[in-house]
Amino acid sequence: MGRAQESFNKKEVRNKKEKKRKDKEKKRLARKDNDKKGGLDDMIAYVDENGMLTDTPPDPAKKRKEYKAEDMQISIPKHEAVEMEIVRTGIVTFFNDAKGFGFIKDSETKESVFVHINNVADEIRENNLVQFEIEMGQKGPTAVKVKLKK
Repeated sequence: MGRAQESFNKKEVRNKKEKKRKDKEKKRLARKDNDKKGGLDDMIAYVDENGMLTDTPPDPAKKRKEYKAEDMQISIPKHEAVEMEIVRTGIVTFFNDAKGFGFIKDSETKESVFVHINNVADEIRENNLVQFEIEMGQKGPTAVKVKLKK
């Protein structure tokens, strides 16, 4: 089939392919020219005094800050134990006599503290005002030495 017998659509497709090939060749040549300019200096990055990456080298005339190695904290600081009040007061929000456990809402911190029947000195019910001490149990803070507040 000669070119004279080609349809308009086939000519358009051929022209588009030719244009695409020429554009690709131009891009390849442009990349090749740009690669000659770029070198190791274009790839280097510097860190400034704020820890940000920059492309400008640091100024050696600029005064540097001196730091002591002892003052730097590399890890997370250890948690300091906060001295808490030994005897606390709270209100019993829930107590199940059949299962033998409940929860006391601490009046100071408004946190819910678990209480077990073995740690109760007096008989308690819901909405009673009680005194207690907090100890760490297997699953978190637990109220011990629970007494009714008079």
